[in-house]
Amino acid sequence: MQHEMELVQHKTQRIPGSVHYVINRYRKIPNVIFEDTGMMIYNYHEDNKKTKTLELVFCISGNKYCKEKAEECSFCKHSQSHHCEELIETLDIASFRYSKEHLTQFVKGIKTSSFSEDVLNFKHTSSFSKTLPLCSRTRNALDALLNHNYSESLENIFINAQTQMLLLYSMECMAGDGEDSFSCKFLANEADRKKISLAREILLQQIGEPLTIKELSRKVAINECYLKKGFKEMYGTTIFDFFQSQRMEHAKYLLYEKELTVTDVSALLGYSSISHFSTAFKKHTGIKPCELLFR
Repeated sequence: MQHEMELVQHKTQRIPGSVHYVINRYRKIPNVIFEDTGMMIYNYHEDNKKTKTLELVFCISGNKYCKEKAEECSFCKHSQSHHCEELIETLDIASFRYSKEHLTQFVKGIKTSSFSEDVLNFKHTSSFSKTLPLCSRTRNALDALLNHNYSESLENIFINAQTQMLLLYSMECMAGDGEDSFSCKFLANEADRKKISLAREILLQQIGEPLTIKELSRKVAINECYLKKGFKEMYGTTIFDFFQSQRMEHAKYLLYEKELTVTDVSALLGYSSISHFSTAFKKHTGIKPCELLFR
């Protein structure tokens, strides 16, 4: 029914070797009920590497979009728009396509074989599509993507982080582990979960200013051990690996989209030398920073 609805917001971006996403927000047709749903689409064609992709598609209703703006900007945080004069109820279609190059970085060096590893490594040799349940964590990630108030470079950092979380939650659902439960007992406390979440936000905001675990734990007022264990439990990765991944994704954006030099990007991300930055970039992406500029 997309052709029958008014498109009120369109957002798309493609970064080589990363995620291609498209978010379309439509004015919802009155008195028509839409069911919130998600789907994982695994595309596998043995003879064509470009068609090996994993796509997550979500249809979400019940959100609102503010059209009263002085100028074009990102999706508005309508809950913070105190002077909004036109809130539109929307049906939102969000698509996130992950390339083979991007996904295989997560399974390098993993010797165990499971369905998740086979999918991420494109060893599963037949295409499929599967409906995904929208757990609370998936809904929160989607809501954040639709209604954030970041712009330019911070928006890129934020969206890259959220798309990684959507991938994690979707893979957990596929493996049957997507329940909202934690093995770390202290995470049963909402206040402690908020501290871990705040730590993640601080990392994203200070992408060019690396923090030690001790400094980060002081900022969010939680024990270092709890911070490390809680972060791994909630986000499926270590603090260091998460921070490095986001730095390199942001580096790709600055190099490819903003056309900055390798020297400038290295300095902006807090590296002491260009060689250290180049080594980290190649480890994460498989190519040197200068090679990205010629793609």
